[in-house]
Amino acid sequence: MPIALISDIHSNYEALKAVWKEIKDIDKIVCLGDLVGYGASPDAVVELIRKEMKRREILCIRGNHDNAVAFGTDWGFNPYARYAVRWHQRTMKSENLEFLRNLPVRLFFKYGERSYHIIHGSPRAPLDEYLFPWLPDSEFADCLRYIREDDLIVGHTHVPMLKIIGKRRVINPGSVGQPRDGDWRASYAILYEDGKVEFFRVEYDVETAAEKILKAGLPEFLAYRLFEGL
Repeated sequence: MPIALISDIHSNYEALKAVWKEIKDIDKIVCLGDLVGYGASPDAVVELIRKEMKRREILCIRGNHDNAVAFGTDWGFNPYARYAVRWHQRTMKSENLEFLRNLPVRLFFKYGERSYHIIHGSPRAPLDEYLFPWLPDSEFADCLRYIREDDLIVGHTHVPMLKIIGKRRVINPGSVGQPRDGDWRASYAILYEDGKVEFFRVEYDVETAAEKILKAGLPEFLAYRLFEGL
């Protein structure tokens, strides 16, 4: 049975529902963090993940926005992100905030012949470093020096990526709720037992997601960027 890789949902319940429909028959899911932030449906997103954890295996780690909402650490965030973080803190249910606080920063698993290290940013800065696809191979090679596992799976950039460094790889499934690669559709990936990775895009009700952001009084920019995938 393959494993679904998802990341950076960012309180976009409409995008998450569309991806969930696609992966409904997959028993194991790896989530690279940032369940919340930016969007207008944080409780709905967290509650879906919590509910699904009772019926199938979900490995979920904490992202930088999860961390900021859970612990109030929003320094370094741009004004739009900071506004959303503080709105989340005011509006989210206490049990869902507690769930975010208890998420681990990194996890590990073995699948087939390969071992995997999952983290939101990078081994050098677990919550905050961006491993963009256009960085030189030397940067990825240096990151891989920090881990023992064969492959590294990350999120944070909102850009899908499969970077091969010798016999090791760095994988990013892209963003479910706020893609930034010029394609507005929700992004996710499937990992197979033989190590193969496939990337997928799925359309979702972006109009409703954007309308919820506007109705919540969040910055308009956070709604309009959904249509552009930027």
